[in-house]
Amino acid sequence: MKQLNVKSQPPEIIYTPENTLRKPGQLWQQMWRDLIASRELAWRLMVRDISAQYRQSFLGVIWAFLPPIIMATGFTLASNANVINVGKTDIPYPAYVMFSTSLWQTFVEALNGPVQAVTVAKPMLARVNFPREALILAKLGEVFFNFAIKLILIIALFIHFRIPITWSVILTPVPIIHLVLLGTFIGIFLAPLGILYQDISRGLTLFTGFWLFLTPVVYPVPREGIFGFLVNLNPVTPILVTARELATTGMISDPVRFWIVSVITLVGLLVTWIAFRLAMPFVVERVSS
Repeated sequence: MKQLNVKSQPPEIIYTPENTLRKPGQLWQQMWRDLIASRELAWRLMVRDISAQYRQSFLGVIWAFLPPIIMATGFTLASNANVINVGKTDIPYPAYVMFSTSLWQTFVEALNGPVQAVTVAKPMLARVNFPREALILAKLGEVFFNFAIKLILIIALFIHFRIPITWSVILTPVPIIHLVLLGTFIGIFLAPLGILYQDISRGLTLFTGFWLFLTPVVYPVPREGIFGFLVNLNPVTPILVTARELATTGMISDPVRFWIVSVITLVGLLVTWIAFRLAMPFVVERVSS
């Protein structure tokens, strides 16, 4: 008898008008499967974007160092000339600004990443069916890659200014990851709107510029007045400050608010992920029609 070779067929996917929210268990399994399936594509997209980012730039990785160095130089000169009074910092002021600016840059990159990813991939989204999570994962990988480059500057700061290192520095990745997740949470929320309206991308540049001055990047956290209230209300403040304190002094000034914002970030990230999956088919259909 001859043995018949039967080729395995890929699983058939059937789309129905039924609301997937009525079956949360099935929805979660599908989300997890798509997340795992998108890893290879996310890796290829990340490598492509990073290569293009530095191949088309004359200064290359130097751009990762320039913003914190320029900002630290400007504010240090202003502080020494008594133009501004920033108060006392736990570490030398130039190192304080450069370290904080690197953390802020990482947050902004995580926030802009999902919006930029879906906007650039708009033609591909309309023609190819693939897990949309690959776009988000690729941008997350790019954010951590860029921070790894900034880490060279941070290490150089600690050596140059002879900043003592405590055991708490090994915990610093925790708030840094939470900072990236907070930016990603907001970015995923805005991503579907970013496809439909170009105003989102333009508005983010203006909004993050204003947001910077409400974040204790170039000054210690104020405790009094309306400005102090706004700075402490800022969700970035407890996470960025905790990362800075764990890396320098080892003393966390506001652990309660840090964990409150972190829990809200994790829950919000899950909710926006679900909303992103449900909204993207309608957004892509509207864009391609």
